[in-house]
Amino acid sequence: MKTPLTLALEETLYAYCREKGEVVVEEVVMPDDLGIVDTLSLRLLPDDSYEWRCFELKVSKGDFRSPAKLSFVGHYNYFVLPEALYLQVAEEIPEHIGVLVYHGYANPEEHSTPGYLVSGKKARYQELQVNEKALLYHLITSQAREVGKAKQTERGLRVFATDQLYKELKRRQPEYDLYGGGVNYYDRFLADTQDQATEALKEELAAYQEAYQDLLLRLEEGE
Repeated sequence: MKTPLTLALEETLYAYCREKGEVVVEEVVMPDDLGIVDTLSLRLLPDDSYEWRCFELKVSKGDFRSPAKLSFVGHYNYFVLPEALYLQVAEEIPEHIGVLVYHGYANPEEHSTPGYLVSGKKARYQELQVNEKALLYHLITSQAREVGKAKQTERGLRVFATDQLYKELKRRQPEYDLYGGGVNYYDRFLADTQDQATEALKEELAAYQEAYQDLLLRLEEGE
C-alpha cells in the first residue's frame, strides 16, 4: 500500500520528467529478473540514441535500507527522497547515484503537483546494464498496462466481473476504519446504493401517481 507521501513523490516526479520531454512510466519490471524500478524515463538524444534514467522513491529510513533489490540499470540513476530523509542517509548513497530532493508545497491545492524537486546530488553516467531492446519492450509493456487501467477507469465498473469487484473490496479491507469516523468504500457503496434505490422508488411512485390521475380523468370524462 503506497503512503500519501509516496504518491506525492510519484506524482511530482512524473510531472518533472514530462516537463523535460521524457517518456516516463512507473513500476517497470526490469529484464533479466533485475527487479522492478519505481520509475523509468527515456529521452531521445540529438544523435537518435536513447538515454535511460531509473528512479527509486524512498520515504523512510527503513524503506531506504530495505533489502529489496534496487534496479539501477540506467545510464543515470537516482534516489528521490524527502529532504529530512536525505539529510539522514546522505553518506550511505553510492557516489554514482544521484538524488532528487522532494519539497512539499504548503498549499498544494494552489499548484499542479504536491511539491517540487531539486537536485541534491548529481548522478554519474554508467553503461546501460541490460539489453536496450529488452528494456524498451518492458517500458512499452508498462505503458500498455497504464493505458489499460485508464480505459477501465473511463468505462467504469461495468468492465469488471462481480468476482473481481469482490476481490478488490476484500483487498482494501485493511482500509476499512470501523471507529475512525472517516468515509470508506463500504459506507460510500451502501449510501450510494440506498440513494439509488430511493430515487428509483420515487420515480416509480411518480409514475403510479400519474397513471392514477390519468385513470381518474378518463373515468370523469366517461361519466
